[in-house]
Amino acid sequence: MPHDLREHLEVLYGAAIALGIVVMLTPAVGGMARLLGAVDRPEGRRLNRRPVPRLGGLAIFLGILVPSLAFLNLNDEMRGILLGAAVACVVGAVDDFRGLSPSVKLAGQLLAAAIPTTFGVWIDHFTLPFLGAVDLPGWLGAPLTIVWIVAVMNMVNFLDGMDGLAAGVCAIAGVTFSVLALSLDKVDAAILSAIVAGACVGFLRHNFFPARIFMGDSGALVLGFTLASVSVAGLLKTASTVVLVMPLVVLAVPIIDTSFVVAKRLKYGRPIYSADRSHLHHRFVNIGFSQRRAAVTMWAWCATLAAAALATRFIPFRAGGHWHPWETLAVAAIALAALAFSVYIVYLLEIVKLANPRIRRREQEQVAATSAARRKTA
Repeated sequence: MPHDLREHLEVLYGAAIALGIVVMLTPAVGGMARLLGAVDRPEGRRLNRRPVPRLGGLAIFLGILVPSLAFLNLNDEMRGILLGAAVACVVGAVDDFRGLSPSVKLAGQLLAAAIPTTFGVWIDHFTLPFLGAVDLPGWLGAPLTIVWIVAVMNMVNFLDGMDGLAAGVCAIAGVTFSVLALSLDKVDAAILSAIVAGACVGFLRHNFFPARIFMGDSGALVLGFTLASVSVAGLLKTASTVVLVMPLVVLAVPIIDTSFVVAKRLKYGRPIYSADRSHLHHRFVNIGFSQRRAAVTMWAWCATLAAAALATRFIPFRAGGHWHPWETLAVAAIALAALAFSVYIVYLLEIVKLANPRIRRREQEQVAATSAARRKTA
């Protein structure tokens, strides 16, 4: 690793300070949210059975901002990311408090995502296998970056429907991005990713089941924005070939969840931004999982994918341009484990309904119940 963690203890200090700030501030933010009436009622896509205050994202944002100002080298890229995160937090807080129409909310997200691109945070080149470096002109790289940031913001927002789920997934992503960025000499990106992870862990102190506060859009948009921006600044703009797919692998859980929900809403002609209970975590509850078990299972899923991303980076399976059999087997085994876990989730939640015996058994039970009801009425 070019930069050893012992040479950059600010990575750990930033995470620890973020954790402490969020743990201490969150109860006060929750009390303020109750006074302002920013409370989630037990309806829509939420699983809570009692009113729970929102606006927890304000504590998360402050937990990210303070250690960032203390430990980051505030160059143009980092200033652009922090400024954009502030705009994302404001947009989310207004939506938590008063509610915004989907079009106005999307406009606010686009504004936040555009800010870091004006400070140099945009994909100007990346490396593809066998093709080498690919340079992108500004007229293409900047819009692609904006689309990526807005997409991840909404993915995290969609994921925030179960106690502790979004915070846990973002914590795993933050730790993974921090390790990867540090290995690529992107120290500021590593520090910011660790700070995000620390803030998420601190928020879990109050957000894990039974949650006493929700992060709301103010938190989900900030976390999604920051992770997406730091993945561009710290990972995508490198000469490493395997790094190109790492953000997609690490964020695969929210990507799969969002893709599944959007596809289902489009299929049935419902608005994409409509609230419903078709997310993966809802399907876990529908098959009998508790909220704790469902959240931990999805954390484990995300962790296996993160392990696969780290393995491709740190296990030298093709060092010096030559394949190394034992290292290749190790990487393949980790990747297959992550793939097997993903297939298991797909089967368990019946996302792909192909020859699933549980479906056939359920259909047979429904037919039998219908026949019995008809005989009784006859």
